[in-house]
Amino acid sequence: MCLIVFDWRPDAVDGPLFTLAANRDEFLRRTAAPLGWWDDAPDLLAGRDLVGGGTWLGVSRDGRFAALTNYRAPHEMRADAPTRGTLVSDWLSGAARDAQGSPHESPLAYLRHVAQTGEIYNGFNLLIGDWTRRELGWYCNRSPLAPALLGPGTHGISNAVLDTAWPKLVAKRAELGALLAHDATPPLETLIGMMRDPRIARDDELPATGIPLERERALSAAFIDTPDYGTRGTTALRVNVQGASIGVTIAERSDDNGSHRIARPGDFERHFSFDVEGVAQT
Repeated sequence: MCLIVFDWRPDAVDGPLFTLAANRDEFLRRTAAPLGWWDDAPDLLAGRDLVGGGTWLGVSRDGRFAALTNYRAPHEMRADAPTRGTLVSDWLSGAARDAQGSPHESPLAYLRHVAQTGEIYNGFNLLIGDWTRRELGWYCNRSPLAPALLGPGTHGISNAVLDTAWPKLVAKRAELGALLAHDATPPLETLIGMMRDPRIARDDELPATGIPLERERALSAAFIDTPDYGTRGTTALRVNVQGASIGVTIAERSDDNGSHRIARPGDFERHFSFDVEGVAQT
């Protein structure tokens, strides 16, 4: 996952608590399953990386959320580093345990647990949420900042630390803010369409991340399309509160329906809605 923009309203009484639009960028040869409930973790809803076994973004029936982006540092990449996608799935499934053998109860506790061994992974940003606790946390293992909970606002993450002003992040964060100012609950298809933007940045706007200029140009688009690498799927997510209930709606448009035959640009769509379990319904 290489571009995420999101709006976080932890004090919401009735209406959107969290709104997200995200693109997953990956090598076209890397196989993945589309958004769905996992057979071996039936309360976990996410796509699945069939190489590493984890995921890039997902939700759970009990109100957990997680998403991950890679941190672009090509000269620091280690082939023997553990897969980063399990950092997402371990939180969603409750597989990660504390020193007493219990699942980590809060986003911040989990992020602090991850940070204890953060140096063993290649670079990443990790968003961890719990809608029932109304908590959303962030940690980057290439940032000097400690894991922290986020206050209300509209944010973006690409392949650098939170809210780094890369052109596509600045543009899509602003577009999300404008959309929500006009309509607090835009259709998820509108959020997906917003992210399918192939325009590249001007050369004078490009970051310098240690890759060739031609590659930097291609990766500056929100929707990346190159012969070997690109935006493999787009996800839109809304978490809505109404009284004591919390509802989750999520949609994904991807280039693979599970057959591993890539269609560019992808048009395979899946939609899911559910109420968070364990929350009193009105």
